Amino acid sequence: MQKINKTALVWFRNDLRTLDNKILTQATEQYEKVIGLYVLDPNRFTTTRWGFKKTERFRAQFLLESLADLRHQLQLLGIPLYVEFQSTVKAVPEFFENFEAAALFYQEEWTEEESQESRQVLSLLPKTASVKHCKDQFLFHPDDVPIQIGNLPEVFTVFRKKCEKYGSVQALVNKPQKTQPDAQWPDIQPIPTLEELGLEHIESDSRSAFPFKGGSQEAALRLDHYFWKTKKLSYYKNTRNGLLGLDYSSKFSPWLANGSISPRQIYWAVKDYEKEIQKNSSTYWLIFELIWRDYFKYISLKHGNKIFKLGGILKKSYRWKTDPHLFVDWANGQTEEPFVNANMIELKQTGWMSNRGRQNVASYFAKNLWMDWRMGAAYFESLLLDFDVHSNYGNWMYVAGVGNDPRDRKFDVAWQAERYDPDGKYQNRWLQQTLFP
Repeated sequence: MQKINKTALVWFRNDLRTLDNKILTQATEQYEKVIGLYVLDPNRFTTTRWGFKKTERFRAQFLLESLADLRHQLQLLGIPLYVEFQSTVKAVPEFFENFEAAALFYQEEWTEEESQESRQVLSLLPKTASVKHCKDQFLFHPDDVPIQIGNLPEVFTVFRKKCEKYGSVQALVNKPQKTQPDAQWPDIQPIPTLEELGLEHIESDSRSAFPFKGGSQEAALRLDHYFWKTKKLSYYKNTRNGLLGLDYSSKFSPWLANGSISPRQIYWAVKDYEKEIQKNSSTYWLIFELIWRDYFKYISLKHGNKIFKLGGILKKSYRWKTDPHLFVDWANGQTEEPFVNANMIELKQTGWMSNRGRQNVASYFAKNLWMDWRMGAAYFESLLLDFDVHSNYGNWMYVAGVGNDPRDRKFDVAWQAERYDPDGKYQNRWLQQTLFP
């Protein structure tokens, strides 16, 4: 296929990789010249109605590291990545015009803020512009799942079984082709710093269970370590509820969240591992968790803005509170439950918390304190390295009893602490006082 001798603009969002990136590959296959753009919109760093920033320093730093890695990978393809700290609705059309682009390529998002942003951007492009986008953040793409979105099951198990029986995972996308940059294009400027985004500098914490950096190269190193060097994948199911250490879980979620690695890349690596090393319940369980990730994306596709509503997708009415003092105590790890406190301090100090910890602190917030679960979800959004809008709000609804949990459970936090931290090592690490000698 002969390439078009014009420029294509690739607008990066949560797809910060060059490998297995449909939109990027299509752009390089169809156009002679390609430029990349990522916009750090100031709206993402404003203070929320709850009193904290929408995006705090840990997630922001991981994003900046991911952008630096993406810029390097794109340079090897002859593609400059411009990173702008301004309004997305202003930046994308301006770049399109200034570079005399003929086409815009981007990954489609469907939650409220992102979809509104896309509509505004498209409305400001020339009528002659070619626009190409796709949903490329799934393991099981909507085209490959035999379920209409309107008929999506409200119970995960039903969805999972249909995917496993009737669905298929697409092959990895071809590598993008090299392009020829234009000598007249302006030089790229340094990526903004945390301080320039209005955020505080980060001092690394030696206690962190996630000391890794952002970017597709770091994601590849992590996969190589967890699968091939240590073969920890073979024990994933038995260790995934751990609280301490680098390898109690795969830790892929931060790279998945901003698209530094795709779920397909992980899936096909698991399949290779099963062929070469071992196939067991743990290798299956990692794919099981990727299907959970898909499920919450499909839930948000089906229910739209209901995932942000107080009554959730079930439209349930509880007597929720918004007591700022209770919230501050929870966020600062000053509740009556040491296990909750330890997890919240870890989050505040590092931007990371285990899956087991998240379930407990969320249940305590929603079911013990009866606080508006959306406050907790927004706080997670602010701090978590691996914030994913679908998984975050889907899980919070689930725990709060307004989502996809048919049993509406409440965690017994003291029992959970005794089971998963019986010797108190985790709590002692994060609490100032020693609970267990």
